[in-house]
Order: sequence, then C-alpha cells, then structure tokens
Amino acid sequence: MPVFEYAPAPESRAVVDIAPSYGLFIDGEFGEAGDGKVFKTLSPSSEEVLSEVAQAGAEDVDRAVKAARKAFTSWSALPGSERAKYLFRIARIIQERSRELAVLESLDNGKPIRESRDSDLPLVAAHFFYYAGWADKLAYAGYGRDPKPLGVAGQIIPWNFPLLMLAWKIAPALATGNTVVLKPAETTPLSALFFADICRQAGLPKGVVNIITGDGSTGAELVAHPGIDKVAFTGSTEVGKTIARTVAGTRKRVTLELGGKAANIVFDDAPIDQAVEGIVGGIFFNQGHVCCAGSRLLVQESVQDELLDALKRRMGTLRLGDPLDKNTDIGAINSAEQLARIRALADAGEAEGAERWAPACELPSSGYWFAPTLFTGVTQAHRIAREEIFGPVLSVLTFRTPEEAVAKANNTPYGLSAGIWTEKGSRILWMANKLRAGIVWSNTFNKFDPASPFGGYKESGYGREGGRHGLEAYLAGAAEPTSERSERSERSERSEREGERDR
Repeated sequence: MPVFEYAPAPESRAVVDIAPSYGLFIDGEFGEAGDGKVFKTLSPSSEEVLSEVAQAGAEDVDRAVKAARKAFTSWSALPGSERAKYLFRIARIIQERSRELAVLESLDNGKPIRESRDSDLPLVAAHFFYYAGWADKLAYAGYGRDPKPLGVAGQIIPWNFPLLMLAWKIAPALATGNTVVLKPAETTPLSALFFADICRQAGLPKGVVNIITGDGSTGAELVAHPGIDKVAFTGSTEVGKTIARTVAGTRKRVTLELGGKAANIVFDDAPIDQAVEGIVGGIFFNQGHVCCAGSRLLVQESVQDELLDALKRRMGTLRLGDPLDKNTDIGAINSAEQLARIRALADAGEAEGAERWAPACELPSSGYWFAPTLFTGVTQAHRIAREEIFGPVLSVLTFRTPEEAVAKANNTPYGLSAGIWTEKGSRILWMANKLRAGIVWSNTFNKFDPASPFGGYKESGYGREGGRHGLEAYLAGAAEPTSERSERSERSERSEREGERDR
C-alpha cells in the first residue's frame, strides 16, 4: 500500500479577533470584576497567552444573579413564540459565525479544527433551533397544560466542549422562560464570552443571559447563592458530589452530568473494520476528553487478535499535531494539569502489569501532548480500567459470553454510556436492557442529536439534557406522565422477554 503524505492545511487565525482582555457579561454589558482580579487563558497547543479574563468574586456573582432575577419577570411573561424568535436569531448568528467560533474553540481548547467545525458548531446551532421549536409548544411536552419556568438557572460547564455544553444548557433554559447565569471553565472561557456578544447581536433583553468567568471558587459561589432556583452542572464526579451536598436541603433543583467509564463491547460477529472506526472515534475523538468516551474495550476472545491487529494499524494512521491543521486527528491536551493526570494513570497501568502500546508519534516541542495509547492484559482491578482518565488511553479487556460482557461492563461506579457491536438485533436489545448506562449505541459510538436525551446513572449523575426530556429540568412541578412511564416499562419488559428467547 502506498503511503500518502499530507501537506499542511492550516485554517487561518485571521477569522477570529481575540481582544487582549475580557470582562464579565452582566446585565447586557461587559465590565471588570469588582476586585479587579484577572487570569490568563492559554492555547494548549502552544502555551501562548490568548487573553486576560476577569475573575468573578462573590460580589460579581451576586450582581449577575440579581440581573437575571430582574430580567426573569419580563422574559418569562413573553409568549413562547416571542422567546422562540430570539432563539432562532441566536441559532442563525451561530451558523453565520461558525468558522470564527470553530477557530476560537480550537485555539482555546486544543481540539482539531475538523471536530470543532464539523461536529461542535453544527450541533450548537441545532440545539438552539430545536429548543426554539419547543418554546411555544410547552403545553404539549407532557409536563402539564400550563408549565411554568423555575426562575434563575445557575449553569456550570466544562472545558471539553465549551460552546456545545453552553448550548445544551442555555437553549432549554431560555425556551422554557428561565434566565441564566453561566460560568464556563477557567481554561476555556473565550467561546462563552463570544456567545455573550452573539446575545447582544440577537437583541436578547439585558439580564436574560449573564456570563461570569472564574475558577472553581466562582462556581461554588454561584451554586451556593440563595437567588439560584436551578443548578445545572457538567464536569467531574468529585465536584458533582460537592454540589449535591451544597444544594441538599434547599429548594434548588439540580441536574448533574458527570464522569464515565464507558464499555465499547465487540462481539465475534461484528464487522471488524466498522467496529475499529467506532472504537477510534469512541476514545480518540477530542483527545479522549469526552465524558461518554469508550475508554474500556470489551472484545470477545475469539476475535481479539484480529481486532487488535486492525486497531493498531488504524491507530498508526492517526495524525497528531496543530489543532488548526485540517489534517489533524488528535490535538492538544487541554491543560498541564490534565496532562499530568493522564501520564500518572498511564504509568500506573504499566506498573500494575498491563502492556502499553502506542504508534510511532513525534510530539510537538511546546504545548501539552499525549500520544494515542492502548493497554492490553488489563484486568478489572487495574486503575486504568476503573478510573476515568479523560485522555486518549484505551484499556482492552476480553469476554466469552454475553453475560460476562454485561457483568464486566456494569462493574463500574459510572453509568453514562456504552456501545454494542454485533449483527444480531436480538442481542443488541438484550444487552441494551441489561447495561446500566444512560445511553447505549449499537454499531456506532458518540452520535448525538438535539432531539435525543442524554444523561447517566450512579456516579455519572442524574437528570437528562436534550430532547423533550431536557425541558423537564427547567419547568416547575414537571414530572413524566404515569402513562408514559408505564408504556416505556412495558416495552422494556417485552423487549427483554424477546431477547431472552432469541439470544
């Protein structure tokens, strides 16, 4: 087979204009933090300082919450069709500025431009379009004939999908008549600040969306503020537990989308080449910085050697480097702190006896980088099989029977996602009913749609984002209709009986 070389194909940085400094976006205006504190945001691929950003303190959080509370009265009183107009405008502006936003996201986050351009930005716009459609149809969502908004939502998003996680949270909150105070991650604040400008461009009333930047202390102030009616958090399980303790005993509603340790399960009848592509996309997409990443590969013993040979060949073709190069498959690790964690867990895997393999890969001299890595000989006792690495590291385990695959897949404190690769439909249905995971993909992985709910079980959190289900978290007194719960339970039981018979 001929070896093809790829000439550099960098996206131009000229399409995005990053200011030397940014303030907090409160009540429709940018301004400095009350105490004047700032921090720097870096490009993880080069360690270049991109901008200086305000660090919000308790006084700033209070101002933002009060602005959101003031705006809530008029915003919630608008007919749903009027709120929808703003969401449609925001969606269209995002589409118009998508190239600019994609470059910004890759600079600030480190992810390849192909991912931010072709995956993130289309989904961001799609979520605003989708929830704009729901804004005047809330009475038909199944949460009562006259559902009411909760009030002020305090939202905290992570650094792996900054703009997409913003869309997941802000779009349903606004569609249901709530106002928002959002805090982006301290390592990736820029796309949220650009979104603030989009809100102004769309003519969104002042105070409906407020963006406050800062570190974990800012997020803690937001969660604890008595003026917050709803907390929505995506991030680590450790922080999620802290938030749950903080809101316990209060009137605040909370949804948590936390960590994961997903199993990607390959049976002996699976199409190997298709499965390999799904495995690669499941763990190396966004450098493994994905809460639902397929970081545990469970492969049936009879096809282990064939699949691993094909997987290693495919890993050898992955291109690591400049995130703005359109040929890049794997970009930079988001921060020095995250890189240190990935290295520590990978070293622990070796120390505990697993066999480490990575393709020949030259890492850039500056920035934060980690080569795509595969571990074989892994047992369930290994740390790399139990702990969320949040990096491009795949642990391979084997199984003989479907029952063993289920037992190993469920042997984790997490329960966010899973993947099944087999040609037998009855086996897919049986496995999906047995796996304790919020989302189960069959013969694919990491596929998202704004109309589809997403969320987890156990230490992966609770609540759902996306789809009709994503409205529930922002509506007072919302509960799934009993008839729908009964119908779903009946379908599940019937599917399980059929799976037992056919498996």
